[in-house]
This record gives sequence, C-alpha cells and structure tokens, in this order.
Amino acid sequence: MLNSHKELIVWQKSIELTKHIYLLTNNFPKDEIYGITSQMRRATISIPSNIAEGYSRRNLKEYLQFLRIAYGSANELETQIIIAKNLYQEINYLTVENLLQEILKMLNAMISKLENNN
Repeated sequence: MLNSHKELIVWQKSIELTKHIYLLTNNFPKDEIYGITSQMRRATISIPSNIAEGYSRRNLKEYLQFLRIAYGSANELETQIIIAKNLYQEINYLTVENLLQEILKMLNAMISKLENNN
C-alpha cells in the first residue's frame, strides 16, 4: 500500500509533463496567453491534480471517477497538442507527446485494473 499519491509513478510523470508543457507553451506567441497556452496549461495541471484528489478520497468508486477525469484531461491535452503542432510547427513536441502517451497508457491500465477489482 502506498503512503501517498506522490508515490504513484503516473502522478510523478504527470508533474513532469506539466513542467514540460509550461516550458513548451513559453515558446508560443504572447497573444496566445489566453488561448491555447492557457488551455494546455489547465489541462495538464488537471491530470496530477485529479490523480491526487481521487487518491485522497480513499474510496474506490470516487478514485475511479477522478482517474477518469484525469484521463479525459490527458486526452484533451492530446487534442490541444495536435492543434498547436498545426499552428506552431517549428516547436519540438516529442518530449511532451511521449510523456503524454505513457501517462495515457498508465491511466488506462489503472482504470481497467480497478474496474475489474470492483
């Protein structure tokens, strides 16, 4: 049993992703601050935040719900990255794309496992 959500690899990786999204969006034009920059930052922050909140509930049904929200935010971010890649092609998205795919797979596996144990 883990002592904290901070021990979850998926939470750690989503914190790392958040840092990379902030660094990446710093390269966007300043007029995007209230547009895609804001959207991407909110979506990425939502991932570890919902993992942490769900874990703290200590209730499987609620934990699953928050993991699903985190998964939804990760998919939202994936869509925003696709849009950003079309708009700002000179920026390297490889690190965030790879991290995000890893997080999506981990969340999907966690949700499936917990649903099967329910």
